[in-house]
Amino acid sequence: MLLRTRFAAAASAAALLAAGVGIAPAAAADGPVEAGITVPRVEGLPADFINGVDVSSVLSLEESGVVFRDAAGEPADLFDVLAAEGVTDVRVRVWNDPFDAEGRGYGGGNTDVDRAIEIGERATDAGLGVLVNFHYSDFWADPAKQQSPKAWAALDTAAKAEAVEQFTTEALEGFVAAGVDVTMVQVGNETNGRVAGVSGWDGMAQIFSAGSRAVRAVLPEAQVAVHFTNPERSGAYAGYAAELDARDVDYDVFASSYYPFWHGTLANLTSVLSQVATTYGKDVIVAETSWANTLADGDGHGNVIDQPSEATQYPVSVQGQATALRDVMQAVVDVGDAGLGVFYWEPAWLPVGPADEYAANSLLWERDGSGWASSYAAEYDPNDAGEYFGGSAWDNQALFAADGTPLESLRTFAYARTGAVAPLEVTDVETVTLALDETQPVALPETVTVSYNDGSSEEQAVTWSSAVDRIAGPGEYRIPGTTSAGLATSAAITITARNYALNPGFELGDTGAWQKTGTGGTVGSSSDPRTGSRSAHFYSGSPFSVGFTQTVTGLPAGDYVASGYVQGDLDGPGSALGLTLSSGGESATAPFTLDGYANWSQPTTGAVAVADGGSATLTFSIDDLLAGAYGSIDDVQLSLAPPAAADTAPLEAAVERAEAVDRAAWTAETLAALDAALAEARVVLGAVSPTEADVTEVAALVDAAIAGLEELPVTDPTDPTDPGTDPTDPGTGPGEPTELTDPTDPGADPTLDEQPTATVSSTALVAGGTVTVRAAGFEPGEAVQIWLRSEPVLLRSTTASSDGSVVATVTIPRDTPAGAHRIEVRGAVTGSVLVDVTVSPRLAATGATGSVEVALLGGALLLLGGALVVSRRRALKTAGALD
Repeated sequence: MLLRTRFAAAASAAALLAAGVGIAPAAAADGPVEAGITVPRVEGLPADFINGVDVSSVLSLEESGVVFRDAAGEPADLFDVLAAEGVTDVRVRVWNDPFDAEGRGYGGGNTDVDRAIEIGERATDAGLGVLVNFHYSDFWADPAKQQSPKAWAALDTAAKAEAVEQFTTEALEGFVAAGVDVTMVQVGNETNGRVAGVSGWDGMAQIFSAGSRAVRAVLPEAQVAVHFTNPERSGAYAGYAAELDARDVDYDVFASSYYPFWHGTLANLTSVLSQVATTYGKDVIVAETSWANTLADGDGHGNVIDQPSEATQYPVSVQGQATALRDVMQAVVDVGDAGLGVFYWEPAWLPVGPADEYAANSLLWERDGSGWASSYAAEYDPNDAGEYFGGSAWDNQALFAADGTPLESLRTFAYARTGAVAPLEVTDVETVTLALDETQPVALPETVTVSYNDGSSEEQAVTWSSAVDRIAGPGEYRIPGTTSAGLATSAAITITARNYALNPGFELGDTGAWQKTGTGGTVGSSSDPRTGSRSAHFYSGSPFSVGFTQTVTGLPAGDYVASGYVQGDLDGPGSALGLTLSSGGESATAPFTLDGYANWSQPTTGAVAVADGGSATLTFSIDDLLAGAYGSIDDVQLSLAPPAAADTAPLEAAVERAEAVDRAAWTAETLAALDAALAEARVVLGAVSPTEADVTEVAALVDAAIAGLEELPVTDPTDPTDPGTDPTDPGTGPGEPTELTDPTDPGADPTLDEQPTATVSSTALVAGGTVTVRAAGFEPGEAVQIWLRSEPVLLRSTTASSDGSVVATVTIPRDTPAGAHRIEVRGAVTGSVLVDVTVSPRLAATGATGSVEVALLGGALLLLGGALVVSRRRALKTAGALD
């Protein structure tokens, strides 16, 4: 696409945003737009900044029946939706031959050249630029997997480079013949230490240069990108760029992955990309980033990110996604003119069916390649895809709802130009995380941080469950708590056995506790630690054996076990690997394997008896490794073996009975007592070695709480003064069941198969703030009301769309008291559905209003000043195109 066309597209999107058309609900000429999420402007954002997404799985998803929708909820072409929401470019991966001998796809979209071209055509038709991402592999390429394509497996490096050039040339000629607007070409994907099965910089440079020559020949105006990851590793990017420069690799763009879960701070990202840009005159992009909007799984196949401890940098929400994406954009802009843009990875990788239809989903994943891997990939990738094939592990990081409707976080690309402000809303309540050993006391904090969507936060006092007193020894425990404003929080507590190993994480400068034998090993290396900054690392360019040994003396009597974490790559068969613990002539060995980069395993020995005051020796033996094999050891543990655990079956059965209780039928007070008992039960079950006394006592406590449940009062449907008989009255209390007395109304018939369903964008609300309500199951065009039942207050009247769904943003009244409430979505014909929420007052209410007003004023001033920045035109790149 010509430069002037790209500028026109960006200007058009900005104009639509300012006018409140398509990509934004409303806008002010002198300030941020009003929205459902808050997005501060990205300062200094160039008009030609790449707002990119990678949607390489789209064809397979559509083949499996996934329907994408526009902002109004109507079916639409994905690429048109992306363009309308402010996206400018699409990235598409290319695998050489992602099919087995019978033509069955490996999955992940089955994106060979032909399918990638089809995606490129659709992107071009929507006015989007295209980045072609060659993996030079038949399936996923990343730092842990850089396998040669099947057809190139027997080739040496020189012949493989020739094959790369030919393959790249022919593929790009196909893109050109199809009229695809290819603006950038990536020669390899996350190539930290290998590409196309070739390791070592001399060989890798041949592959990169071969790909680059093909791009220059076929698409001289396109930019050539190389792609790496792990910007958090000290000196890594400077080292990669130096290696490329030393071998005269011809490229324009240094691309980085940046996932906040793993890749360090944004300040560091800006710093390392700036260093490459300044030192070597290269442009930079973030080629992959994302964030989670939920931890729930949508399709029955587990997600990459599914634990609160894995996602702590931002709230796990639509607002959190928007903030994360906006911050990555700002980090790239802060590099300066060399910062070209950001690509969000697979924002449309949705479930092909709900999680409770796993069997049906599996058929689609296998048939269409719409999951991350099919079973057919086992022939090519037996150790990963061959074991863990299945569906989307990314559906909770999509920028679309499961029904294909865009989430408002997709608009971040557009909101970043003007800024966006939303009514105040709780976005996160801090979850406390403690890691202790059994000698340390459990001390929970008196306050937790409550965060709001305007970027502010405050400390709220918290009352913790008395279940904390049930903690007994090593285990994993979760303690519920409630803030002073009635918001739920929890503390995740991990308690480990006392560790008698010395310098177990290799962090101390004095490494004398460890003795190394053999060759190729380093104690206290900065390479590939699991935690901290050090590990015991091993590598050699020649065949080698190495060992790491420690003897601990003066131990108290008891049976001991040893464990540690190991990772690495054997680079061939035949090695002998094991962790051995020995004392007084007795020993136990736990063998382990090296299954690839960052695939940590935890060998744990059997128990070995140690006399009082005796010693124990633990040894990691890594023998008969081939040249090029590598790995690291970290987080070693030497501890007393846990005592035998009691039979927890009686307690588990009691918990199962409690969880089966119909919570809509009982009073809030008696449910609170049941929840308190359940909290104690879960603590006991979280212990490594629960005692029989605790199991028996708490099982009885749970059963007593079940027996003590009291039923809610039943309303009289014949009493005309009873609010349950009035279909316009939402009821009187958050605990009451819905009672519609019209016998022609299906909502009054609990035997109906289909009832309405509803969800809210957040269950932790703020008085005076907003929440987006989504509901389905109504008749097309049916009148629908949304009530706050407990007050009662009618929040909004609307009508169901053509598919029977409702999407509406409502404001919680400022005088709503703190505590538990219910939102009711009520149809005129179909019935109603309740959603439980918790409302919190803003502790400084006047400050809340003021903060919004200040944000609007500040945004207006920034917009006025930013116009001068956006009006500049960045220097044309030597390749003659912007991407």
